[in-house]
Amino acid sequence: MTEPGREATRSAIEAVWRIESPRLIAGLARITGDVGAAEELAQDALVIALEQWPLRGVPDGPGGPGAWLMATAKHRAIDMIRRRASYERKLQEIGRDEALRPENSGEPDVDAMDDHIGDDLLRLIFISCHPVLSPEARAALTLRLLGGLTTAEIARAFLVPEATIAQRIVRAKRTLTARRVPFELPLRAEIPGRLTSVLEVIYLMFNEGYAATAGEDWMRPPLCAEAMRLGRVLAGLMTREAEAHGLVALMELQASRVGARTDPAGEPVLLADQDRRRWDRLLIRHGLHALVRARTLGGPPGPYEVQAEIAACHAQAHSVRATDWERVAALYVVLGYLTPSPVVELNRAVAVGMAFGPAAGLELVDALVAEPSLRSYHLLPAVRGDLLRKLGRSDEARAEFERAASLTENVRERELLRRRAAELT
Repeated sequence: MTEPGREATRSAIEAVWRIESPRLIAGLARITGDVGAAEELAQDALVIALEQWPLRGVPDGPGGPGAWLMATAKHRAIDMIRRRASYERKLQEIGRDEALRPENSGEPDVDAMDDHIGDDLLRLIFISCHPVLSPEARAALTLRLLGGLTTAEIARAFLVPEATIAQRIVRAKRTLTARRVPFELPLRAEIPGRLTSVLEVIYLMFNEGYAATAGEDWMRPPLCAEAMRLGRVLAGLMTREAEAHGLVALMELQASRVGARTDPAGEPVLLADQDRRRWDRLLIRHGLHALVRARTLGGPPGPYEVQAEIAACHAQAHSVRATDWERVAALYVVLGYLTPSPVVELNRAVAVGMAFGPAAGLELVDALVAEPSLRSYHLLPAVRGDLLRKLGRSDEARAEFERAASLTENVRERELLRRRAAELT
């Protein structure tokens, strides 16, 4: 194979891995009962693909390259089970009966090792969000295993150093192994107590797909789609949980804009410049329906329901000017009460700037400049630059856009911010 061909194959492998690794790890975790071992087996399959596919080509048989990776990893999983002291003890550990072994084969039937829900990804989320782990470790581990994010991308999402995230992930996997946490959904009575972490992880996954923190892609739609799928599964499992429906509403209302967030050349398009005729009306209807369901369940609204209300304000307005910005600003006040955060305050500043003028918004942003957690957060100077631009302070605005461009790890976003700076020259 020529060098360009090898490079194309390697790019294809990376793309397949990005899409398939969450399902691969989830399926292997079901087979082995060990999250750490599952990730290692998945990585082994990737190494084999990197060795073989450039020579033989990307598999195009039934199930495609994803099925090839799973089959390869399953063979290695069987080998690992064989090496354990007792296959019978392994069956007891994962709660299966000896009768599940196929007749005359002498091999474990890995495809039969399943339970009543039949959704490996959902199980893996609940395992990754197990109470034995800290909230920070739960989110980091699940984003790594199910979101396919790198340690650096997760660090950007949490606004913490990369080394901190790496330590959280390693310790989380060790803890799950040491505590022998079973790879199964918790009892129904235990699920509500673990719902908050699960919802957080699903939404972080969606956000990484909606606005990628790094790389050359402005968005990663497959991540959005997977997060929405998991959210719908969860809402179907927990029909009386308003926040589960609130999260589904929020994701579907935001996802309705995906088609308008890039131009025909693939360049990013900001909210103010989007052609709202390209917004997905079906997703908007689904999102509004989920929001109504959340409202009718009663009780005080949670943070996802409030954010869905904000998204609904955008979805129901035919233009930026027609948006009820005063309501949006008021909803951010409620959200800030429920989940105090400098990022929430930054979003409130944007809404205040739209509702009451850029000077009012800038006053709120300036109060956040000294916030340590926002020191390397590129959206702070990006928002400040936009407000300064509206006030006619072009030189200051240009400097802010350039600073924002230097902070973002996303190539498309960096180019957009540099263009905005250049327009003010």
